[in-house]
Amino acid sequence: MKTLKLLALTLFLFASTTNHAQVSINVNFGTPPQWGPTGYSEVSYYYLPDVQSYYDIRAQQFIFLNNGVWIRSNNLPNRYRNYDLYSGYKVVLNDYHGTRPYGHYQEHRVKYYKGYNKGHQENYRTASNHDNRNHDNGNHGNGNHGNNGHKNGKH
Repeated sequence: MKTLKLLALTLFLFASTTNHAQVSINVNFGTPPQWGPTGYSEVSYYYLPDVQSYYDIRAQQFIFLNNGVWIRSNNLPNRYRNYDLYSGYKVVLNDYHGTRPYGHYQEHRVKYYKGYNKGHQENYRTASNHDNRNHDNGNHGNGNHGNNGHKNGKH
């Protein structure tokens, strides 16, 4: 009888430890950038049609074509230094979970052409400041927010 109680106690402790381990599993999909569109979870990449580039949310890097080679960088290339990430349209690639979204580049480039826009996208910065009427202009000096919030320097 004592052995049976000890066996039952051991199984109970083992089962409760196993259940705790299953509950504690957490998949980290990365933190979206402040300019990223709100309302999406478990997304790994954005496609930026205006600059024909990707953004890897987990690695926090841009992926762009440079002289026929796909480059990963913390910043967009200089040719896009005035591009406003806050107002530019982002295509959320919620159906892709690999490591090379540019494998679909030709399809993305045609489907989401330069100037593609399906409407207003609220970003994390504006969502967090929704009640704050004192918004800044988004020009924080890293070269990718550009020109006081005006795309391509035009007012």
